[in-house]
Amino acid sequence: MRVLSTVTGSQGHARAVLPLVRALAQAGHEVLVVLPEHLADVYADCGARVDPAMPDFVDSMKELRSMRDALDPEIFGSGEEIDTRMQMIGFAAGPHVAAAYHVILELARDFRPDIVLRDGGELAGCLVAEKLGIPHISAPSGAGNLVDPDGVAKLLNQRRAELGLPEQDDKWSIYRYGRISCLPHAYNFAAFDLPAPFEYAQPISVDGTEMLPAEYAGLSGDKPVVLASVGTSLPVVLAMQMMGIPLPDGMAEPAETLRSIIGGLSALDCHGIVSTGGLPTDDMEVGPGVQIADWVPQPLLLQCTQVFLTHGGYNSIREGMRVGVPMAVLPQYSDQHHNAARIEELGLGVHVTDVSSEGIASACKRLLTDERILANARAAQRRILGLPGMDAVIGHLERLAASGGAS
Repeated sequence: MRVLSTVTGSQGHARAVLPLVRALAQAGHEVLVVLPEHLADVYADCGARVDPAMPDFVDSMKELRSMRDALDPEIFGSGEEIDTRMQMIGFAAGPHVAAAYHVILELARDFRPDIVLRDGGELAGCLVAEKLGIPHISAPSGAGNLVDPDGVAKLLNQRRAELGLPEQDDKWSIYRYGRISCLPHAYNFAAFDLPAPFEYAQPISVDGTEMLPAEYAGLSGDKPVVLASVGTSLPVVLAMQMMGIPLPDGMAEPAETLRSIIGGLSALDCHGIVSTGGLPTDDMEVGPGVQIADWVPQPLLLQCTQVFLTHGGYNSIREGMRVGVPMAVLPQYSDQHHNAARIEELGLGVHVTDVSSEGIASACKRLLTDERILANARAAQRRILGLPGMDAVIGHLERLAASGGAS
């Protein structure tokens, strides 16, 4: 089977698809991953061919923000501001998708794929699959959870018209051959009523070779471990700021958010671990019980963590649920606000709205003693562990490719 995988957006999108790509390559399938250059390192040594030919993410975001001045009310609805729903519609089907389509199609004609595996917010691969007459399916992603099929349909038909493709009347065309999820339906994070997915349990570790660093393996057992991570979120936003793209609406300065996180954990009687994503902390006061790192082996470390303070990216949410750890969610932008509200709705943690050191410390203290939330987190973990494994989803893709998408 030849699998064309298309990925765009942030590193979080790329990491969500990576386990599937790696498993497909290990199973002997030929995989071509097409993505922007800034994501290429995520797929190093994954066993697939990687072509960093997709348009640059930052350029696409600049183009998306320019759409503020030319909103089509029939597509985006009325109002002066672009909310998260509008942003996701534009991200998934805006003008930049046509440029990505041409790049992917040229590579696909040479590669001759049997199926397209796209990240949830990437639709150029969907259009290429339509052109080639092959099935396409979406992999889990936070962006995919917030793409409104009804809202995106008209904008995507504009792209089809530009590209000489037949327009589609069915708003479910982007899921014509299904979608994949790593969570049971009762714990789904889709903001819209999407078709039922093929569910499987994503492994905790991508390749099984990680080892807990000595500074964490040697921590005493008399205090809880509280892990705080900004993931790839804040560094990406900071880089966009440096290129002249303003912060998303309502988002605090990344440095001040990180300062509050460090201050909150410093006030707790715990082993605090803060993963900064490389953001500078030289001018921040760090308590004696807190360790700072640019990066940590998060899936591995979560297995011995009692509270997870997270920005609310979908990958981090799924990793926290996979190990049954209560979560304090401090959202920054995009799907993270939706994810924070959903975590609280499911009783798996708290949505942190007081972004001060005191507010963060208070949320973590609650989670260290709330037996109800801990019980809910353990129940969700068991449900996830009851899903089929990676072999099942590979088999599903093999059958879909072999059928050519025929029902």
